[in-house]
Amino acid sequence: MLTRVAGGDRSAFEAFYRRHAAWLVLRLRYRCLDDTLVDDVVQETFLAVWRGTAKYRDPDGDVAGWLWRIGSRRLIDSLRGHGARQRLTGLLARRRSAEEPSAEEQVLVGVEHGDLGGALARLSPELRAVVQATVLDGLTTAEAAVLLGIPAGTVKTRAMRARRQLRQELA
Repeated sequence: MLTRVAGGDRSAFEAFYRRHAAWLVLRLRYRCLDDTLVDDVVQETFLAVWRGTAKYRDPDGDVAGWLWRIGSRRLIDSLRGHGARQRLTGLLARRRSAEEPSAEEQVLVGVEHGDLGGALARLSPELRAVVQATVLDGLTTAEAAVLLGIPAGTVKTRAMRARRQLRQELA
């Protein structure tokens, strides 16, 4: 199907979109509370597939994993972009005004602003990405490997190094 999509077959692209869009939206909404941002990222992801800027190179590989990697990276880029923090802050402020902060929100504030937050910030970007994918996002080693585009063994090694560094800094 991807070969036909790459060739410009609109019906193949529509079938590909129908097959994977809902799943991608659900996975991305698990990582981001901003529905509008998630919808934009899904649109950008499928546009990249349609335009051919995202190339699928492994005919025996996992198409869903490939699509997830594109979408999650675009989400990360969008969150890093200007205004994303303000949108998220606004969403959280609206949630907080309606109810008491949840235990998870309190922990995340501590992660961002407490000793752990500083220790996480001092991790190298590679180690921090593995910690975010496996601990904060709850992905398995295999899922994190697909997301980050690295072997599963490398994910395990980086997770071990990150835990060791965090232990030293927080002790």
